Amino acid sequence: MTMTGEEHARALTGPWWWPRRRSAVFDGCLALASALECGAEGIGFARDAGIPLWAGVLFGVAAGAVLLVRRKWPIAVVLVAIAVTPAQMGFLLGIVGLYTLAAAEVPRRVIGALAGMTLAGTAVVTFVRVRQEMARGDLTLGDWFVPFAAVATALGLTAPPVLLGLYVGARRRLMESLRERADSLERELQLLAERAEERAEWARNEERTRIAREMHDVVAHRVSLMVVHAAALQAVARKDPEKAVRNAALVGDMGRQALTELREMLGVLRAGEADQVPGRRAVGVPLASVGEAAAVAAAAASRVVEEAGEGPCLSELDELVGQSAAAGMAVDLSVEGEVRAYAAEVEQTAYRVVQEALTNVHKHAAGAKTHVRLAHRVAEIAMQVENEPPPEPGSASAAGLPSGGNGLLGMRERVLALGGVFVSGPTDAGGFRVSAVIPAT
Repeated sequence: MTMTGEEHARALTGPWWWPRRRSAVFDGCLALASALECGAEGIGFARDAGIPLWAGVLFGVAAGAVLLVRRKWPIAVVLVAIAVTPAQMGFLLGIVGLYTLAAAEVPRRVIGALAGMTLAGTAVVTFVRVRQEMARGDLTLGDWFVPFAAVATALGLTAPPVLLGLYVGARRRLMESLRERADSLERELQLLAERAEERAEWARNEERTRIAREMHDVVAHRVSLMVVHAAALQAVARKDPEKAVRNAALVGDMGRQALTELREMLGVLRAGEADQVPGRRAVGVPLASVGEAAAVAAAAASRVVEEAGEGPCLSELDELVGQSAAAGMAVDLSVEGEVRAYAAEVEQTAYRVVQEALTNVHKHAAGAKTHVRLAHRVAEIAMQVENEPPPEPGSASAAGLPSGGNGLLGMRERVLALGGVFVSGPTDAGGFRVSAVIPAT
């Protein structure tokens, strides 16, 4: 469950710059491990540099302990890691520092510059070290191994933490944005509830005023007449007994009428109160409804994310083509080469390219005969979707399907992201062709 902004602010209970105590403990453990690692590596550095052993160990411990301030000053941590790279120490310091830098609120150009410096420094140091080992005879591999080891080591120690940090930072910013939206929505709902309560209070005040007027107009009038007749009855009781009897009858009738009208008004008030109770509860109904709707939406989103994580694969192309054929498209699928499994992102991209191309045929060339070709090659997979001209000039727009204009752009971005080649354009025959080649690895 996510927290609102106020709850999240109250959850920040850690010392100094740490949001929580466990974060401080975690960073302390990382700093301790880094200090021990750098201290152990400082022994070899002291021997190579010709300085006292205790100085090398102390230097390593001091450099490794810088990891304690990684959340406060991530740039300083990375700079220290770059500085100690020639001493062949601080591997944990560099990895954690790059991850923290990429996940922090730091401009991308700064992240790229420091990551590039780390990459270059690690490559140079590895190149020199491997070259020295080969010169001493510790390694008997060919000369090609020196640049290979330098590049592989530099990429292995730089790319994963940077990419992971960028992902975590983006996810954190997304969660903060969602939290802010939830706070804004909660404030709006509270404002609406307050306004509804104000309107209800105003309506109750107006109703009290109206009831007061009704009570005055109805009951007070009858009671006033009863008082007048009672006074007349007292005055004529002994002089004119018959008139006194008539006055007494009038007082009785007016009393009964007043009681009847009062009873009717009280009945209306009781009915109004009974109807008003659900009305008061109804003020809270939108909040509960929004809460339930939010819970259902969150559950649905999580299911979508889980299902999206699986994604389509090439084995579902037959079903995809069959669906288009069932919709009235004349389409055929041909597969060349030996069918084999690829990485999940490769199969998903290939599937999406074919899917979007068929969708474009439905939108812009309804009724055109379409050919889908899939070729499994040694180191790549190629796909092509080509449609002939539509049978009628107006059939392309007959379906009336909307087009956002981003289909080809999305396919190109998918393919290029995997290092592939994407080409699309009209054919000489008046149709349209979409071709893509994606590396198999």
